[in-house]
Parts: sequence; structure tokens; C-alpha cells
Amino acid sequence: MNRRILASAFFFYALLHCGWVSAAATDNNARRIPVKVMIVTMFAPEAGAWLKHFHDPVKIKVPGLSAEYPAVTCRKDGVCLMTTGMGHTNAAASMMAVLFSPKFDLRDTYFLVAGIAGIDPRQGTLGTTAWARYLVDFGTQWEIDAREIPKNWSTGFLGINTTNPDQVPKLDYKTEVFALNPQLVDAAYAMTRGVSLLDTPAIAAYRAKYPYAPANQPPRVTQCDTLAADTWWEGDLIGQRARDWTKMLTHGKGVYCTSQQEDNATFEAINRADAAGLAHKDRVLVLRGGSDFDRQPPGVSAAENLLDYQKQGGFVPALENLYRTGAPVVQTIVRHWSLWQKGVPATLKKAS
Repeated sequence: MNRRILASAFFFYALLHCGWVSAAATDNNARRIPVKVMIVTMFAPEAGAWLKHFHDPVKIKVPGLSAEYPAVTCRKDGVCLMTTGMGHTNAAASMMAVLFSPKFDLRDTYFLVAGIAGIDPRQGTLGTTAWARYLVDFGTQWEIDAREIPKNWSTGFLGINTTNPDQVPKLDYKTEVFALNPQLVDAAYAMTRGVSLLDTPAIAAYRAKYPYAPANQPPRVTQCDTLAADTWWEGDLIGQRARDWTKMLTHGKGVYCTSQQEDNATFEAINRADAAGLAHKDRVLVLRGGSDFDRQPPGVSAAENLLDYQKQGGFVPALENLYRTGAPVVQTIVRHWSLWQKGVPATLKKAS
């Protein structure tokens, strides 16, 4: 054998033996952990709502995850959970670390993003859970301070490279809006719309401040769209911009419902993994639970509603209801994996 070939072979063997080269690179993913469902949470309380139901899990450390949440937790049935850290930056970095890690086989995986959110009182209430069809980025805009906007403008927000707030922008960033697989979203909603959600005296008392439904009604599972922005905003006027922006970027098809920080970043990471043949962007579900109202009730200022958001009482019910709504979907996928591995079953496509 040629000495160079022999030396190269010996060196590669040494790297593999020492763990410096992933075994997955040598045997076509044979040693990667196949994942049926990856639950994506953003911080510890969201993760805890799921992990308390995990029995005998295994923690797998992944290089590139945050120091606060350095491991993915997996069950024997192929369900795993990761925590990205809060905000766009953490979500993007953590998702890329897991998606491109040699430790997992995510080519058939369903991703369930499950996190708390602000909620539009015209679309839901405290504890409401909402399946999103569209993910819209609220941060990719120009903004003029409200004290200096032109008098004939309805808001200080406008699309990048537009001339007024009503002009539809070109989507130059390619991440401003994403449409999720409607067949998958409809199937998830059909499976869960009758789920009984946690209601409490505390959220019942706060929602009574709103003189209209569904804000003043008990929580339920619904289907409407989510808006991402790292700035935590509050109030009627900016809330109306959220509604208008969602409709604008979805050509009138989207209905703004929940506000959060991460989902466009999370999806774009999966989108890039899809392009690399490592994941399926059509297997993403986003479920958000209303932990606080995004605008104030009559007689309360926007500042009061924001600064006292914890007094609304929606945090614990939102966490519990995310699990109650998401768990049936996870269980269905795992129990009927022979059908779901190929995609949304035809029977569910028809039912939805």
C-alpha cells in the first residue's frame, strides 16, 4: 500500500478512535439519534412544562448550544426537547447548532415550537393557545419616533425602502414572512381544538376588565398568526400596526394573534437545514400560549398594562395549556409513526 495512503488511513482511524471525527460521517448517519418530534422551547419554564412528563430521559450535550441550556433532552420513543434561549439571536444560534449537529438524524423530524406570547384580546385571552399559519417579522421595518412622525401618517412604522406606512415593501431580507404547511397546521388544530384548557380565578378576574369577546371568555385552542420582534411592545396603536403589518405581508390572508421574539429566526434555521437535506421545513408547527394581553383594557394605560403584566395571571395557565394542546399532537405522531414518517396522513389531510 502506498505510504501516503497508509498514513492517511491511520490518521483518520486515530481521529475517529479519539472521537475527533463523528462516526456519523463514516457510516451515513447510522449512529445519529433518529428524532420523531423535536419540541423547541425558549426558556426554562417552557421546557419544564414538558420535562415533568418525561420519564427516564437522556441529556445529550451539543456544541454550540448556550451555556444556560447546553443539552437536548430525549426520550426513548424518539421525542426530544431543546431550549434555545430567548430572542432572535439565541434562537438562530441554538437551532443551527442542533440542526447541523452530527448527533441527530432530523431528516424525518417534526418540529413543535411551543412558547408563551402576548395575545391580541380580539383574537384570544389569557391561557389561549394558538396554532400559527404565518410567521411574520415585526422587527424588519423602518421606524420614526412617534413624536416626530408626519401628521398624515397613521404610525411611525413603515416597510424598509417604502415611502409611507401603507406601502407593501419588497421582501429583500427573505425572512420577513413564512407560511407554514397548511395541511400540518390544520391537522394539529383538528386534533386539539376540543382540548380542555386550564382556567383560573386570577385570569378570569383580569379578563373581566375587557368588555368584549373573546378577551373576556375562557381560554380555548384557536388558529391565528404570530408576530416576532425582540422589542416587547404594548398598546392599542402599535397593536393596530401589528394587525395591519400581518395582513400586509400575507396579502390579506394572515390574522395577527400572538407576539413573541423568536419564531422567524427558528424557522429560517430549519429552512437552511432543509436546503442542506438535514430537515423538512414542511414539518414545522408553531404553538403560542397567551400569557399576557398585548394591549390594555379600558381605564388602564398601556404603561400600566406592561409594567404590571405579571399581575394578569396568565403565565402559569399559558405554560400548562401549551402542554395540554401540544401533547396530543406529539403522542399521535409517535404512536402512528409508520404513517407520519412519510408526511401528514392522507386521512388527516381530508379531515382538515
